[in-house]
Amino acid sequence: MTEEAQLHRLLLDRLTSAGSLRTEPWKRAAAAVPRHEFLRGGFFRRAHGSDFTAWQPVRPGEPGWLEGCYTDESLVTQIAGTIVPADIRGRISREPTSSSTLPSLVVRMLEDLQVEDGHQVLEIGTGTGYSTALLCARLGEDFVTSIEYDPDVATRARAALGHVGLYPTLITGDGLLGHSAGAPYDRVIATCAVRTVPTAWIEQTRPGGLILATISGWLGSSELARLTVRGDGTASGPLLGGSVSFMLARPHLPPSLGLLPDLEDGKEGETTIGTEVLDNWTSRFVVQLAVPGAQRLTLERDGRTEDVLVDVETGSWAAVYQDGGRWLVRQGGPEPLWDAVEEAFRRWCAAGAPTLERFTVTVTPEGQTIHW
Repeated sequence: MTEEAQLHRLLLDRLTSAGSLRTEPWKRAAAAVPRHEFLRGGFFRRAHGSDFTAWQPVRPGEPGWLEGCYTDESLVTQIAGTIVPADIRGRISREPTSSSTLPSLVVRMLEDLQVEDGHQVLEIGTGTGYSTALLCARLGEDFVTSIEYDPDVATRARAALGHVGLYPTLITGDGLLGHSAGAPYDRVIATCAVRTVPTAWIEQTRPGGLILATISGWLGSSELARLTVRGDGTASGPLLGGSVSFMLARPHLPPSLGLLPDLEDGKEGETTIGTEVLDNWTSRFVVQLAVPGAQRLTLERDGRTEDVLVDVETGSWAAVYQDGGRWLVRQGGPEPLWDAVEEAFRRWCAAGAPTLERFTVTVTPEGQTIHW
């Protein structure tokens, strides 16, 4: 057995033992798709020994490349929208923009998609092509359509899929619009996060079909949702749990904060809620629902740490800080952001602080709502 085959088998065993890989059809599909074939361009690893987040490339043939391909980790494959491992010697400290998702999450989502033989599947976000290949191995390439937003990422995925002999329908474009030419689909799966589920996905899914997507926001909390599409053009379903996180679809990324408002020009008062609500995954999701346009930053001002929420579109802001045993908030702009946070947090606590698995998402032509 080759080293690649040994590492592949060990990964499959780990995924099965962990409960991510659960059914025989997906076990066979995962066994048929070697992950390293989709990382031939290398990947970036977080660099150690620096005071900032930096990345360094790992290329084929270099120490750790093959072993890295078969770890259950997400591997960054593109930085700053254009930079790939072949472009870098040394380190780079820009933001990741594309990655190969950790295999346990890939196969968990494919299991949760509940596909059956003969289903037509639309995948939003081809990425490296690894998950696309798994879908092809399970259903056949004629039943798989995949859309990638980034032309360079799409080109590399097309080459990797062709190298292993797979030729599904590959589209380069805005996945939020779906692909109406191939509709209707039985299943839609997104490997990027969205703030709201696009109505195009619902319109292009058969009644009774499923949409699996991660719903996120600008405060960084997210969760996987599985929606059932109905004949009246609506869709609803639960969040599935697991603290699933993906990069936001590029059209859903937040605007630049730009010049901050005058953080001294506001009304100050005491609050019963401290910044711990922004640090807990579930309560931050609740906060995100209450102030969907807000972004967070932490500032050191006047010898204290302030957590600041800023809504660029409305100009509203709130700065929260601790003064001895008290929490104080200073707010400005047309909408009192922290008042909305307090109200949502109190309602959630009054309901028993339910976990995200008890939240339900409903999407209609009028918009998206999430309630518990």
